[in-house]
Order: sequence, then C-alpha cells, then structure tokens
Amino acid sequence: MDDSYQKKVARDQLVRLREVIAELPPYVRDFFRSISETTQPRTRTAYAYDIKTFFEFLIDENPAFRGKTTRDIDLASLNQLTASDFEEYLDYLNLYEKDGREYTNNASAKKRKLVALRTFFRFLYQSERIEQNVTEKVKTPKIHEKNIIRMESDEVADFLDTVEFGNNLSKQQLRFHEKMKTRDLAMMTLMLSTGIRVSECVGINISDIDFDRSSIRVVRKGGNEDLVYFSDEAAEVLLEYLEERKKIDPAAGSEDALFLSSHRTRMTARNVEYMVKKYARVATPLKKITPHKLRSTYGTALYQETNDIYLVASVLGHKDVNTTRKHYAAMDDDKKWRSRNDVQLRED
Repeated sequence: MDDSYQKKVARDQLVRLREVIAELPPYVRDFFRSISETTQPRTRTAYAYDIKTFFEFLIDENPAFRGKTTRDIDLASLNQLTASDFEEYLDYLNLYEKDGREYTNNASAKKRKLVALRTFFRFLYQSERIEQNVTEKVKTPKIHEKNIIRMESDEVADFLDTVEFGNNLSKQQLRFHEKMKTRDLAMMTLMLSTGIRVSECVGINISDIDFDRSSIRVVRKGGNEDLVYFSDEAAEVLLEYLEERKKIDPAAGSEDALFLSSHRTRMTARNVEYMVKKYARVATPLKKITPHKLRSTYGTALYQETNDIYLVASVLGHKDVNTTRKHYAAMDDDKKWRSRNDVQLRED
C-alpha cells in the first residue's frame, strides 16, 4: 500500500509540533517523548497547542506569571497552581482575544483541553517534577448531548441528485460542476455508502481499491489499516470516475491519489467540507450537513436495517462499541416508544 499521503500528513504534524515545543520549556519536550509511542502526531500537536494556550493564559491573567514568556515558566511555579487556577482557565476559554481575534470554546472543546492538561500534569506528577496534580480536582465540563443531525432517505436522494445534475446551483457553480460532477458524485456516493471519515476518504489511493471484493483499504483514526466494503451503486460511479481520472495528468506526489482537485493534487479535507456544504445548502437547506453528518447518515441507515450495534461499530471503525451506542441511543428510544402497545394485557 502506498502510504505516502499518510506519511506526509504525519510529517507535517511533526513539523508543527516541533515549532510549538520550541516555544515551551525543556520539560515539555520530555512529556512529548513519553507519549510518542502511544499517540498519533495529530494528537500530540493538539496537546502542544493546548499547553501553550494555558501558559499564555497564566502570563496574561495570573500576576505570579506576569512578565514571563512561555519558555520561562518553571516547574516550581506550576507546583503552586491550585484547582481554582484551572477553573478560571476554563472560564477564560469561553471567550478570549489573541492577536486581535476573538476565540470561543464550547463544553466539548473545553473538555478536550482539560484532558490535555490532565495528561501533561499527570506526567509531571508521576515523574516527581511537581508535588501535586490538582487537575484531577477540576470538574469536567458537562457536555449536553445533541440530537444527531442526519439526512433521511428522501434527503439523501435529493442530495445525490443535486450532486449529479446540479439542481438549483448558481450559474457560476454550474460551470465548475460540469467539470467535476463525476468526481463529486463518486466521492459523495462512496462516503454515504461506507460511512468513512473525510480524512480516510481523501487518503485513498487507486491501488487501495479492489473491485473484485468491492473493498478499499483505508487508514483509520489512530493509524490502523482497515478494509471497508462499498455497494454496487458506489462501484458503478467509482468506475465511471476512474475512466475520467485516467485522462488527468496528476501533479507530482499525487500520482496514485484517487480523488484529485481541480489543481490535479490530492483532495484535502477542507475541499470536501466545502463540497458538501455547497450541495447541502441546495438539497437540505434546513439542515447543516457536514462530511461527518454523511457518516452519521450511513451509520443510522445501517443500524435501522440490521439492528446490530456491533456491526455498525465495526463498519464505522469505532474501537469501543459504547461510542457507537451513545450516538445511536436515541434510535433505541424510538423503538421502545413504537413497541409500547405490542404487549396487550387484556383483550378489547
């Protein structure tokens, strides 16, 4: 398998990680070395930004750190922090300004940032660099579960019709659509018939596809390879797109990429997000559809057809079935409601 794309993504993340670490104290580098074998580069980069943001907060908002740079923050100072300092930080994350730009964080984002700090401070505590880990005393932001946004079967049909025929697109959009509609239809059909993540989709190489078995090798979240199986409907549009793809001279480095942009380079996740948004605005104007919502749409449909939560978890690439169950619990409630009259206690 040509994994040059995945290697490039990992390399780019490592470059960004090193840039951020260079602005932080030496003991932070020790932390990242300690988790290098158990985390992906993307996760470590996110952790680095979260630690840097916390240090910047301390410098801007805590008098004890006033006048320091992010590299100046020593372990003795961190050892003096209390749970209140972290609670103030979570409050600060609701709305703050940096370099003239405002930033906001919802409960989910704050929880993720707190997890990063807990992991970091746990390392400092376990390696006896600080005497206490007060992050464990900080209450985790409560996340209110939202209803899953997904498309119903008629909306999926309208969405794919828009992708294929350009229904109700603007004149400017139609000019571009005429050139790219075969690619767009292949990509959207594949995502809706497999539930793959957008990162998995753009990472597909032509050499990953096996039409005899209707399968594609993808690199899952976490870096593991997996096989996903596509429908006959998806196979048809993929084959049609591949005939067009043969006529394109790819840019250097994208020779084996399945989906190419108008610049003949491998499609990016941002390209796909824009594509989905463009078609969804027309087909489902009352729903905010994103690439992840295509995944939810497929997961819902598969669960409705099979009633097998373990199968859905496996197909979607969830490591923990509880992750799947959490997302589709509302459907179980609906089944419970519809079955409320199935057992008759007395004859009418």
